[in-house]
Amino acid sequence: MLKTHSDIRKAIQNGKSARSIVEDYLKRIEEHKDLNAFLEVFTDSALAKADEVDRKIKEGKAGKLAGLVLGIKDNICFKDHKVSASSKILEGFTSLYTATALQRLLDEDAIVIGRLNCDEFAMGSSNENSAFGPVKNAVDPNKVPGGSSGGSATAVRANLCTVALGSDTGGSIRQPASFTGTYGFKPTYGRISRYGLIAYASSFDQIGPFANDLNDIIACYEVMGGYDEMDPTSSSTPMNNGDAGAKKKVGVIKEYINHPGISEAVKSKTVETIEALKANGHEIVEFSFPYLEHMVPTYYVLTTAEASSNLSRFDGVHYGYQSPKAAGVEETYKKSRSEGFGMEVKRRIMAGTFVLSHGYYDAYYTKGQKVRRVLQDRTDKMFEEVDVLLTPTTPNAAFDLGGVSDPIEMYLQDIFTVHANLTGNPAISLPLGTNQDGLPFGLQLIGKRFDENTLFAYSKTLLES
Repeated sequence: MLKTHSDIRKAIQNGKSARSIVEDYLKRIEEHKDLNAFLEVFTDSALAKADEVDRKIKEGKAGKLAGLVLGIKDNICFKDHKVSASSKILEGFTSLYTATALQRLLDEDAIVIGRLNCDEFAMGSSNENSAFGPVKNAVDPNKVPGGSSGGSATAVRANLCTVALGSDTGGSIRQPASFTGTYGFKPTYGRISRYGLIAYASSFDQIGPFANDLNDIIACYEVMGGYDEMDPTSSSTPMNNGDAGAKKKVGVIKEYINHPGISEAVKSKTVETIEALKANGHEIVEFSFPYLEHMVPTYYVLTTAEASSNLSRFDGVHYGYQSPKAAGVEETYKKSRSEGFGMEVKRRIMAGTFVLSHGYYDAYYTKGQKVRRVLQDRTDKMFEEVDVLLTPTTPNAAFDLGGVSDPIEMYLQDIFTVHANLTGNPAISLPLGTNQDGLPFGLQLIGKRFDENTLFAYSKTLLES
C-alpha cells in the first residue's frame, strides 16, 4: 500500500503510472465510503491530471510532487469544482478560482482527488457539525475523528489520499491529527496564503497539511509557503528562516502537564518524552503560564466576532441557498440564514454579534484583544529562553460519536491547541502515543514565529528518540 509520496516516487520509478495510482485510491475511497470522509470525488479531473503527470514524467518535466494524491477540505476553493464549507447555505456553489496554496501544489503536479467533509464553516472539534453527516474515525468508526478537519484526518489515516489539506483556526488540523494518529501541521500565521480559503476567523485561520509522514508535511509546506500578493496578511519573511541545528532548549509548561482534564495516558507519555529528552542531553526549561484557563474564552470571544462579520455575506441573496418560503427582502435574509446554517454556526454568529454590539464591544472584544497581546508577549518571552515548546496536543484520545453534547465541554477539547492560533506561532502534532485502548494521541511542538525549520528539525529528533 502506498502511504507516502516517497512510496509513490518509488512505484513510479518501477514503472507504475500516476493514472493507476489514482485508480487505486479511487477504489479505496469507494471501499471506505462508510467513513463519510469525502463529500465529492473528482474522478474525471483527477484522472485527467494523472494522465498529464504521466506525460510530464516521460518528458522529464514533472514537478517535485508528481503523483502525490491530494484531498482538500471543503472550505478550500478549486476552480470549476464545488465548495460548500459542509454547509447547506452554499448548496450548489462552484468556485470561480483556485486557492493560492492549492495552486502551488497543482503547479508541482499534485493530483486533487476530491473534497473532504468538515465541521460546517470549520466550526467544531468533532466533525459532527457537517450538514452532510459526521465523519467516522478510521482507527475506530465508533469514535470521532476530531474537527473541524476530520474528513482530512480520516482520509489520510485510511490511505484514501497521500496528503490532505485542512485549515486550523484553533486546532482544527492538530486536534484531528492527534485523534487519528497522523501528522498535522499549522504554519506561522501569514506563512501560507489564505486566498481561496473560506474565512471563519481571518486573524486566526491558516491552511496546513495532514500526512502519514513528516517529510510529506515538510515538502508540501515548502511548496505552499511564501508571500502572495492576493493575501495582504501573507508574509514576505524568507522561507529558510531559522536555524535547524541539533541540540535545542525545550520549554515545558507545568500548567499544561498538570491540567486536571488531562488523561493519565497523555500525561504519562508527555512526562516520559520529557525524561527521554533530558537523558539524551537536551536542556528542559519549565515555565509557569498562568493563562491556560483564559485562552479558550478569549479565543471564542475573538473568533465568533470575526465569524459574525465574515459570514454576513451568506445571506440568501448573493449566492448559495435561498429559502423557497421567503417573501420579501427581510424574510429572505432571515429564513435563508435560519434554514441554511446549522445550529453550531448560528450559535457562534449570535455570540459574535453580541460581543461586537454597542455596550458590550469594550467589555468583550476590546478586552479579548488585550488578553491576546498579553499571551503573545508572554509566549515571546518564553521563546527568548527556548527553541521549542513541548505540550500535549489534546487532553485525551478520541471520544465516542455523540459522546460530548455540552458546547463548553466540546470547546475545551482545543485547550492545548488554541495557544498557537492566539499567538500566531507554528505548531505540529506528532503521532507519538496510544492509550490503554490502543487509540492514538499526539504530542505538540510549538515553534518561534517563522522558524518552521527548527520546528521540523526538532520533530525529527522526537520521532527518533
